[in-house]
Amino acid sequence: MKVLIIEDEKELSSSIVDFLKSENYKCEAVFDLETAREKIGLYEYDCILLDITLPGGNGLDLLRMLKAEGKTDGVIIISARNSLDDRVRGLEMGADDYLPKPFHLAELGARVKALIRRNKFDGADSIQYGSMKVDFRSHIVLVNETKLELTKSELDLLLFLVANRNRVVSKNAIGEHLSGDHADRFDNFDFVYSHIKNLKKKIAEAGGEDLIRTVYRLGYKFEA
Repeated sequence: MKVLIIEDEKELSSSIVDFLKSENYKCEAVFDLETAREKIGLYEYDCILLDITLPGGNGLDLLRMLKAEGKTDGVIIISARNSLDDRVRGLEMGADDYLPKPFHLAELGARVKALIRRNKFDGADSIQYGSMKVDFRSHIVLVNETKLELTKSELDLLLFLVANRNRVVSKNAIGEHLSGDHADRFDNFDFVYSHIKNLKKKIAEAGGEDLIRTVYRLGYKFEA
């Protein structure tokens, strides 16, 4: 799962990135309004942590942009502003949650996990697809009760496909999700094909159904 941290306090931003990476999230961090605007315009995120007071403007302008463009990225406002007006305004504009500073990283992590589980997995802690069970809380995948030994990238790929189940996901979208800023530096999508192939092989070797379909010239679809 991919998280964008929009926070101009670099020490706090670095602490958040380190913590969320230890929880198996892919993280990108930006420190001003304009760079954040570019990121949001180019990529999709499972969760955006948004400070209100930013160099270059107000973070709520980014929230307004997200909603105007119909994007579905989850948003948690993190801000030192404690006024009720700011909190209500952000939530009324479409933010999913509000966490005032200072906060414990463990609480932030719990809120990020809850938001993604609610938005992407219908609030469930785990989902069963045939012989495959995906546990979102522990990040464990079982096939016929056997734990799949997945690399971090393979697990992230599977969770991304499951989050977009029954929808065709393009190779571009997968590349961006797995590699973030580096996706546009690749000449081809061999690394995507390789991860898909390895993931399908591990599921098959455990006796699982082939739920990852190749959609010719478009991408892949997890059929649930």
